[in-house]
Amino acid sequence: MNLEQDPSTNILLAALTNEERKRILPNLEIVKMTLGDELYSPDKKTKYVYFPTTAMVSLLQVMENGASTEIAVVGKEGIIGISFFMGGETCSWAVVQSAGYAYRLSGQVLKKEFLRAEKLQRLLLRYVQSLMTQISQTAFCNRHHSVEQQLCRWLLLSVDRLPSDDLSMTQELISNMLGVRREGVTEAAGRLQRDGLIQYFRGKITVLDRSGLEKRTCECYQVVKVETDRLMAYDVIL
Repeated sequence: MNLEQDPSTNILLAALTNEERKRILPNLEIVKMTLGDELYSPDKKTKYVYFPTTAMVSLLQVMENGASTEIAVVGKEGIIGISFFMGGETCSWAVVQSAGYAYRLSGQVLKKEFLRAEKLQRLLLRYVQSLMTQISQTAFCNRHHSVEQQLCRWLLLSVDRLPSDDLSMTQELISNMLGVRREGVTEAAGRLQRDGLIQYFRGKITVLDRSGLEKRTCECYQVVKVETDRLMAYDVIL
C-alpha cells in the first residue's frame, strides 16, 4: 500500500485502538491536497478535519493588509481542525504548504469519539500540547533568531513531517511563511547551498545534510522536536 493510501502513515490514526479503528476508519475519505489549497479560514465554514499522510499544512496568522506569518506546520504527526474537539468551533487559516494526501473525517464524528473520553481523547490532547509548544517556540524564534536559523528550523520541522527530504517551495513562499524579506531568505538559502546542506533548484529544496542543518539552527528546533517526540512516543500513546 502506498504511504498516502495507508491511514497508519498518520501517527494519530496509527495509534487508534481496535475499537476506535472500527468506528473511525469506515468514515475516512482520502483526499488529494494541492499546494495553496485553503482548508480553513476564519470566515469559511467547514465540517471536516484532516489527518495528513504525505501532505503538509501551514497554520497561519493573516493581517488585514494580507501579510501572513506561519505559526505552525502539521504533517503526518497530526490533525488539522483541533477546534472541533476543543470547543472553539472556529478555525484560523490553514493552507496546504506541500502537496500530497490526507484523510478527511467529519468533524462531528471526531467530536463524538472525543466525548467518549477514551484513548483518542488523551491522544488528541497530547497532540494539542505538542502543537502549542511549536506555536509558542515559533513566536520566540521569529523574534530572537536570525533568518538563517529560522530557515534551518523551518526546513527541519518540515522534513520531519514529510515522507522525504524534498520540498516544493519557492523562496517567496518561504519568506511569507517566516514573515521576513525575500532577500533575507535568498541570502540564507544561498549560504546553506554553498555549504552543501541543501540543494535548491526551480522551487524544489532537497535537504542533503540534516546534521549540518541541526548545527546551524537555533535551540528552537530541538525544543519542539523533543517535546513532540515525548508526547507522541508510541510507548506513551499506545
